Amino acid sequence: MESRKTEKMIIYQVFPRWFGNTNTKPVRNGSLEENGVGKFSDFTPLALSKIKELGTTHIWYTGVIEHATQTDYTAYHIQKDHRAVVKGKAGSPYAIKDYYDIDPDLADHVENRMEEFEALVARTHDAGMKVIIDFVPNHVARQYHSDAQYNFIEELGQNDNTSKAFDPNNNFYYIPGQPLTLPFTNDDEGLGYSEFPAKATGNDRFDAFPNCNDWYETVKLNYGVDYLNGRSKYFDPIPNTWHKMLDILRFWASKQIDGFRCDMAEMVPVEFWEWAIPLVKKDYPVIFIAEVYNPAEYRNYIFNGHFDYLYDKVGLYDTLRAVICGQAPASNIPACWQSLEGIQSHMLNFLENHDEQRLASDFFAKDPSAGISGLMVSALMNTNPMMIYSGQELGERGMDEEGFSGLDGRTTIFDYWSVSTLRNWKNGGKYDGGKLTEKQKQLRQQYAAILNIAKNEPAITQGSFFDLMYTNEKNRFFNNRNQYAFLRKHKNEVILVVANFTHSEQNVWVNIPEDAFKALDIKDNEAAMLKDLLTGTETISTLTTAWPFKVKLEACSGKVLKFTY
Repeated sequence: MESRKTEKMIIYQVFPRWFGNTNTKPVRNGSLEENGVGKFSDFTPLALSKIKELGTTHIWYTGVIEHATQTDYTAYHIQKDHRAVVKGKAGSPYAIKDYYDIDPDLADHVENRMEEFEALVARTHDAGMKVIIDFVPNHVARQYHSDAQYNFIEELGQNDNTSKAFDPNNNFYYIPGQPLTLPFTNDDEGLGYSEFPAKATGNDRFDAFPNCNDWYETVKLNYGVDYLNGRSKYFDPIPNTWHKMLDILRFWASKQIDGFRCDMAEMVPVEFWEWAIPLVKKDYPVIFIAEVYNPAEYRNYIFNGHFDYLYDKVGLYDTLRAVICGQAPASNIPACWQSLEGIQSHMLNFLENHDEQRLASDFFAKDPSAGISGLMVSALMNTNPMMIYSGQELGERGMDEEGFSGLDGRTTIFDYWSVSTLRNWKNGGKYDGGKLTEKQKQLRQQYAAILNIAKNEPAITQGSFFDLMYTNEKNRFFNNRNQYAFLRKHKNEVILVVANFTHSEQNVWVNIPEDAFKALDIKDNEAAMLKDLLTGTETISTLTTAWPFKVKLEACSGKVLKFTY
């Protein structure tokens, strides 16, 4: 019986906010009126079909849920935010103001914002892709208030005992008797922001004096952990916050979305996830992706917390960044997968996301083509998902000085801004890349080729893996610092991947050890049909222990060669 086709998950992270109709560079610190903002409606069936061409299986729409903003939406019965506790004119999408509502910026008709989001979900599904949204469980905006939740649902903090720093039934942590002090903010509204008693800040700051580097615009949610008294846990009975957050998860899962990317999940006790995720999955077929940056906690959040995938940031991302920048040898890469024995399939790989500096920025590789070799390794080495950040495939540099974000090599998440590469790809709604340079078009084609191989080739989506670095350690025709090679195998197909991290063409000889033939159950020196998956050229060749496999590698690129026996 023929096995069911298995696809690798390819996630495309996008900020709808960036897809405004602006045809010129927006102005620094611009308002919504000055710079415009993208809408759900910008993701037309044509736009979605073009995103799918990259190999995309899931779109992560970032910033969907209503968050604090300096834009006044009181005409739509949305409470105005004090600008002293809003970062940037647009506001951080991770300072949630109403867990039950949609960011009004993203709707053509604000009063119909939920219906417009639901239509986007349906369009994305019709285009053959699934939908992921953020769930922000650790903190909320300082002026959190839901005007959209059902009347029978109790507001966060509504019945808190604010005279107590900690209480298992409180939704927030307090600093009793002290007002919040924000000495670094400018009072340009004539009325300072007032909060009494002060609430603990989202990045675990349990005093009334957060500084400008803290998440001062947010407040920490209380899941029953007394952080100031030995991190004592009060989970029986189930804390009030747990029930409220479960209701929020179920609310969004009922909107036919397909998954949650859970912001700073490791700042929430694993016991909550252990309780909540099975309850959500019992009724809704959704996946859960977690930001967890402590490798010692990986297995805890996977096996006890029931997360499907965790960010592979401190392992593969950090290693590949160092290799791409010439700061570490490619021979460091094997340690990444070796440390993940038994959980590799649960890791999410990426080279960019909104927290990291753009690959093409002056702070990282400076040249977008330098990331192709890293993309090949990250996307093809294992069966686990790969994530692409919108604009990455176009070589977006992230070198704008947008406003609050500043010039930091990242694309702002706080300001009203549109991204030049995406504007040129969008081309007035044609989504044909008509205004891109030839180099940008070629880069996107390279991304599409590699990601579609990752998505569709059985040897990649479900095959075995064999690292070739150890057997080439003393090979003088293979540079362990600048090249990385491995094999993938499924049934009668073997794929050899050789990546070149140098900025020059290389002739490389790759040793294939006897161990590889045994481990992958293939015959030494047996003739096979050889197809170069990046160029489509075909010939007859073989793999053998008798002599190295010789391959010419372009600068900052590599080969993906499929042997069919």
